[in-house]
Amino acid sequence: MNYRELLTNYPVIRQLSFLQIVAYFAAWFSNVAIYTMLVEFNSSAFAISVVTAMHFLPAIIIAPLSGAIIDRFKIKPLMITLLSVELVMTALFLTIDSKEEVWILMILIFIRMASASMFFSAEMSLLPKLLSGVALQKANEIHSIIWSFTFAAGMAVSGLIVSLYGVQTAIVLDVFILLLAILLLLNINFKIEIIHTKEKILSLIKDGFYYLKENKIILHLIILHSSVGLTIFDTLVTLLAKNEYKYVISVPLAIGLTNAVRAVALMVGPFFISNKVNKDTLFYIFIFQGLAIIFWAFVQDDFYLSLFAIFFVGFTTTTIWSYTYALIQENTDNKYLGRVISYNDMIFMMTTVVTTIFIGIMAELIPLKIITIILGFAFFIVSIYYKWLKNKI
Repeated sequence: MNYRELLTNYPVIRQLSFLQIVAYFAAWFSNVAIYTMLVEFNSSAFAISVVTAMHFLPAIIIAPLSGAIIDRFKIKPLMITLLSVELVMTALFLTIDSKEEVWILMILIFIRMASASMFFSAEMSLLPKLLSGVALQKANEIHSIIWSFTFAAGMAVSGLIVSLYGVQTAIVLDVFILLLAILLLLNINFKIEIIHTKEKILSLIKDGFYYLKENKIILHLIILHSSVGLTIFDTLVTLLAKNEYKYVISVPLAIGLTNAVRAVALMVGPFFISNKVNKDTLFYIFIFQGLAIIFWAFVQDDFYLSLFAIFFVGFTTTTIWSYTYALIQENTDNKYLGRVISYNDMIFMMTTVVTTIFIGIMAELIPLKIITIILGFAFFIVSIYYKWLKNKI
């Protein structure tokens, strides 16, 4: 089954995919405005890293609760509510106009990303109830490609808008994009029966943790998947733009273009390697990921060479994400999908937060190049971990 066959045979997947394009574009469209705002406030490297971490921290804190909510309530009303909260929080970004109000910005980002995280988990727990096998893997790949495309388009277009018209214009446009996402979701009908338990939330949370304890292979797969969190380079890219690239190009354009080039690689990578990935080749894909990051480290002082290198950094990331995600979904019972997906997002986000804070702290002590090399070597460790895990899957 190829991507076109999947989208043709499953109209609901086609509708969900279009919704993803709009909703994820909105999510990335705000980021350039936020980071540009921080640079304009002359924020420290640590402050930038904390704001970046605030994008991921909610998934860690609310994961047990969000998983239980997803398994307990009707999926469509829940998703509409979550998108509405994102819209309101985004509109409130317009109230931030000084360095002293950055703490308010952090709170708004936290609430918005808590909703976005639960929306993502709800959607990913829905897919394995609609599909299985190769179709599920292909749906995950489409999801990853859409994420990458919207990352590229959102960052690039937002970088241009912020550069030409300012931060506030970009935020206002983002509000309207989120409104469009809500309208699209209202017109999607999930033509499947979703069974919702009447168990209490606390009982669901406790049962979910017990399920993970009894199925350790799922926990290992979650840890493996979380390695993708080592590729969260928002703080690195922002610091490079602030300290190095501002002499070559404007800061918002440097952030937007760097992330856009990487996202193009995230998008096109699966078309070349997704049919070649399996339990044996995944080991070498982890090795390639580490080598690509180290290569980027050695050329990132030069803006244009860094754009070339960042493409290879993103080339295999989507495949790692989608393949390991499918392994988790296929090894989980439907009854526990919402909770397991949320716990997976929690561990994944913990990795991103640790990575982000690590970059922010170490940037005050050592060159960004050394930090990048360390992250590259981390994937060599991940490849060894996977080699040990492979025969247990």
